[in-house]
Amino acid sequence: MSTRASLCFLGAAGTVTGSKHWLRTERHQILLDCGLFQGLKALRLRNWADPAFTASEIDAVVLSHAHIDHSGALPLLVAHGFGGPIYCTPGTADLLSVLLPDSARLQEEDAERANRRGYSKHHPALPLYTADDAEKALRLIETRTYGETFAVTPDLSAHLRRAGHILGSATVEIQGADHSFGKLVFSGDLGRSDRPILHDPEPVPHADVLLIEATYGDRTHVGDPSAELARIVNESADRRGVLVIPAFAVGRTQDLLWTLRSLEDEGRIPKLPVFLDSPMAIDVTRMYRRHSEDHDLEMARLVDDGRSPLSPHRYRITRTKEESQALNQLVGPLILISASGMATGGRILHHLKARLPDSRTTVLLPGYQAAGTRGRALQDGAQYLRIHGADISVKARVECLDGFSAHADRNELLAWVASFDEPPRRVYVVHGEPPAAEAFALAIQERWPSTAVEVARDGDEIAL
Repeated sequence: MSTRASLCFLGAAGTVTGSKHWLRTERHQILLDCGLFQGLKALRLRNWADPAFTASEIDAVVLSHAHIDHSGALPLLVAHGFGGPIYCTPGTADLLSVLLPDSARLQEEDAERANRRGYSKHHPALPLYTADDAEKALRLIETRTYGETFAVTPDLSAHLRRAGHILGSATVEIQGADHSFGKLVFSGDLGRSDRPILHDPEPVPHADVLLIEATYGDRTHVGDPSAELARIVNESADRRGVLVIPAFAVGRTQDLLWTLRSLEDEGRIPKLPVFLDSPMAIDVTRMYRRHSEDHDLEMARLVDDGRSPLSPHRYRITRTKEESQALNQLVGPLILISASGMATGGRILHHLKARLPDSRTTVLLPGYQAAGTRGRALQDGAQYLRIHGADISVKARVECLDGFSAHADRNELLAWVASFDEPPRRVYVVHGEPPAAEAFALAIQERWPSTAVEVARDGDEIAL
């Protein structure tokens, strides 16, 4: 290991969750992302393990974006003694103001429910962190704009560019102030090209060391998903059923609302009641409307014209618990969008619990479902789904629609890689399950034969 600078992979190495990369120089330490592990139990248990670093010795955190698998461990970091700045874009800061308290609330509710119903092995069951921890983390946020170079520590600077993944998402460039190491570029999660609402990912001219995600490194997305969504909506309406859509409150929900409104305007689907049952998704959708620095030209034009591109014609929002519970008394046809996107928690579980045994129900999974999640179980044809300690019969029709993924696919990742002026010296593939990461590493090696390309290994430390 170099005594000058090193990087250690503490998450999102060999998996798509828990993004956390620990960068050390002779005098300072920072984290690139600070995410929670989600999905398989073995991964989730890692959230409870003591960190490899001393939290109070971390000088700063630089976030690529606000998704919980990239930001959700910030309150835990604070609870362990971290008190430094958390740098991110204004859009990310806005999202964190709802995502982190919501994550804490869900954990507190899960612990309370486990204690009340007695299905936890721990007595008492405790939340990983609390709402107070989340609020303390939010007070440490310092925003920086796209295109701005800023000091992270006295010996490290950073530069953020649009990543096009979700609101506020950025690629992160880190440079040693004394040039003790070359430019380190972290892709974060890259978005897709030519999609509505957000700018395309911006090119990065140079990197000496590149960390690049590979969630879809071994496959390509289908084309425009609107035709398939129209089929699913129309078939559900013909059965007078309820179309239940587990959707991430950030990104996926807004893409769905945009597409449903567009299909209605084009007369390709009926104007059904569309319920958004997620206080967080409601707030996030409003944030998407106001952060013009992230809008692509089409979104900007529609907003300037006074249209509501993120509001279907019979759009309804439900904030309170009572309003949410009342939805399960309604009969179709209707569309119900709720979080979380992989059915790992939140209000969607109550809707699935009520609707899965009904054969008229359609559950639409509009994107990637990680191993170990309820969404993946449904995708794989589970006949029963474990929800709140009970096995729920799955009689509903399950549809999968890949085209709404906010992640760049293999070809889009390679197109972004091609934007570099010259090949990096080293590339480490992160944020991908092993088959995807290994396939993408081979693809990069073919493009850049002289570059050292490796799949990042969990816990490995590399010299910069």
